[in-house]
Amino acid sequence: MSENKEKNAEIAKEQKEEDPKDKQLSTEQKLKETEDKLLRSLAEIENQRRRFEKEIKDAFEFGSFNFARESLAILDNLQRAKIAIKNDEILKSNKDLDKFIENISVVEKDLISIFEKNKIIKIEAKGRKFDPNLHQAMTEIEDDKCEAGTVVQEIQCGYMLGERLLRPALVGVAKKKESKNEENKEKKEGK
Repeated sequence: MSENKEKNAEIAKEQKEEDPKDKQLSTEQKLKETEDKLLRSLAEIENQRRRFEKEIKDAFEFGSFNFARESLAILDNLQRAKIAIKNDEILKSNKDLDKFIENISVVEKDLISIFEKNKIIKIEAKGRKFDPNLHQAMTEIEDDKCEAGTVVQEIQCGYMLGERLLRPALVGVAKKKESKNEENKEKKEGK
């Protein structure tokens, strides 16, 4: 039995000597795992910081989007008022009509200036190729002078807020005149 005890003691010694290596390996593994977790956490924090910065930038840039869109109605109404006043037969005889229209024009120019300072820019539509990203076609107009798909009428102005569409331009788009024979064929096919 004493020999058995000695062998067991030697085996235990060897195991004790091997245990520090095992502990060292597991400590190195734990260190690598911890380092990996730390790097992942830092990357996640950096990604989150970037997302927050983008959200803050977008909030500053486009936070007034709805306000800007609704403010366009003021400009539209000023322009409609000018047209209505100019076309009113009773008001045409008024000697102060020109001063009144001039005052409306001053307010209109001020509003346009405020829009431009805030990156609200009018979309130029008339004479340009129809772009569904900027224009909304309201009607097709037969016109042999213009290429098909060209904007020939601007019903309502469109606006951009920076690079974002605030309101599309409502437009009439040119189409080629069809001959009477082609129209009759289309009517017959439709029935």
